[in-house]
Amino acid sequence: MTKTALISVYDKEGIVEFAKALTENGWDIISSGGSYTHLTENGIQAKKVEDVTGFPEILSGRVKTLHPKIHGGLLARSNNQEDQKDLDKEGITKIDMVVCNLYPFEDSVNSGKSHEDIIENIDIGGPAMIRASAKNYEHVYVIVDSKDYKLPTQDMRLNLAKKAFAHTAHYDAMIASYFDKDKLTLEFTKEMDLRYGENPHQKAAYYTSTQYQNDYTQLHGKELSYNNINDLTKALEIIQEFDRPTAVAIKHANPSGIASANTISEAFNKAKAVDPVSIFGGIIALNKTLDIQTAEVLADMFIEVVIAPAYEDDALTLLKKKKNIRLLEFKDMKNFKMNPYLIKDVINGILVQERDVILIEDEIEVMSETQPTQEQLDKMMFAWKACKHINSNGIVLAKDEMTLGLGHGEVNRIWSTEKAIARSRFDIDGAVIASDGFFFEDTIDFCHEHGIKAIIQPGGSLKDPKVIELANQYGMVLVFTKTRHFKH
Repeated sequence: MTKTALISVYDKEGIVEFAKALTENGWDIISSGGSYTHLTENGIQAKKVEDVTGFPEILSGRVKTLHPKIHGGLLARSNNQEDQKDLDKEGITKIDMVVCNLYPFEDSVNSGKSHEDIIENIDIGGPAMIRASAKNYEHVYVIVDSKDYKLPTQDMRLNLAKKAFAHTAHYDAMIASYFDKDKLTLEFTKEMDLRYGENPHQKAAYYTSTQYQNDYTQLHGKELSYNNINDLTKALEIIQEFDRPTAVAIKHANPSGIASANTISEAFNKAKAVDPVSIFGGIIALNKTLDIQTAEVLADMFIEVVIAPAYEDDALTLLKKKKNIRLLEFKDMKNFKMNPYLIKDVINGILVQERDVILIEDEIEVMSETQPTQEQLDKMMFAWKACKHINSNGIVLAKDEMTLGLGHGEVNRIWSTEKAIARSRFDIDGAVIASDGFFFEDTIDFCHEHGIKAIIQPGGSLKDPKVIELANQYGMVLVFTKTRHFKH
C-alpha cells in the first residue's frame, strides 16, 4: 500500500534530498505553502494541502493544515476498524509521516524584531500536526530534526515521538517566557548517563541544551565524568579571561595554578610550578595549540583531562599513548558560551542571577598617594582576572604573569590572605595581591608585614578611609575596582 508523507518545513535544508528518497521508495507527498513551492521547483512531485482538504489557505497563510482531512489522517489508527470507516466515509487519506519544523520564534526574539513580527513567528499549525502525529506514533512517523531525514524503520517511532514532544514543549516554553518574564522554564536533553556523581553513591547524568552548544571534540580517552565536566567548565571560564598564551590547572573546581607567558609550553610549566603536587589528577586548559614541548611534560604526569584549541600532530600522537588521559579539542575556546543565568538550588526553589561576565564594570581608581607603575598595574590586572574565579573569600598572590599563592573558600578574608602567602613556593618580593572583596585594616597590616606593595580590591566598605590612610602610611599602592566578584 502506498504511504503518504506530509511535509511542512520552515528550514528547508536537506528536505529536497529526503523527499526525493521518499518518492523513490514509493511514498506520496503532500505539502503546503513555501514547502510545496520549494519541492516542486526542485523536481519533487507533490500534492497541495488545499487539494487534499478542498479548502484554500486563508488569512495570508495563517490557516493551512488546521482541517479534519489533515488531522483525521494524522490521528487515525491503522489497526482500528472504526477509524478506517470514518476515513472512508469522509474521504480522508491516511497520513503515515509528518516532516515538520517550526517558524523561527526564538531567532525572531533574539534578533530584536518588533513585537508584531515576533507574534507572526508563533507557529500554530505546525505544533498541532507534530503533537497529533507524536500522540499517534504507533501509526505515524513524526520527524522534527533534519538529522532524522532517512527512510524510517519501525524501531524509530518511539524515539521520534519523544523528540517531537520535547521540540514542541521547548517551543511553547520560549513563547511563555516571552509573554511572562515571571515564568522560568528550563529545557535540557539528556546527553548521557554518568558512572556516578560527585561521589560513587550518587547517580548522575549530563543534560545539554541546544541554546548553548559549544563545539568541542573528544580526541582520546574514556567518557567524561561528573567531576571532569564540572572542573572543565571552571577551567574554560577562567581561561576566557586571557589573550596571551595561558595555562589553567584545576583541581576540585579550584585553580591550583594559572600562568601566562610568551609560549604555551612556558605558560604550562609556570602553572605547574605553582603547585606541582595538587596538579596531579587535575584538569589542564590551554588557550593555544598544545605543542610537543608541553606534551612531553604532560606525558610524565597523571592528568584527567586536557583541553586545547588544537594539537600539534606529534604532541597528539605522544599523548594518545597514555590510556587514562582524556584529550579534548575546542577550536573556538575564546567564544565559550554558558547559560546567561546562574541557577542554584535553595529551600523551596531556586535562585537565579545573571552570570558574572564583567571583569571591571567601569574604570579602576587609584586610591593611594603612591601611584602604580605600569608593571604593577599589569601584575594587578593578571591577579584580578584570576581572583574573579576564586571561591570567596578569594585572594590571589601573583607576579610575573603567574599565581604564586591562592587562598579560597575561607570565612575570614585575612585567613585567605594568610593561606595565599604561606603557600607560595616563590620569592614574593614584588608580588601583588588581589581580593574579591574589600579589605579591613588587619589585612593591610598583614600584607605590609610580608612586603606586599600593591593591592587591588573592590572597595566599598565603611572602613575604606581608614584602609586608604593605612596604605598611605605604609607607602602601598591601593587600587579599587568598584566591582566585586563573590563566588559562593
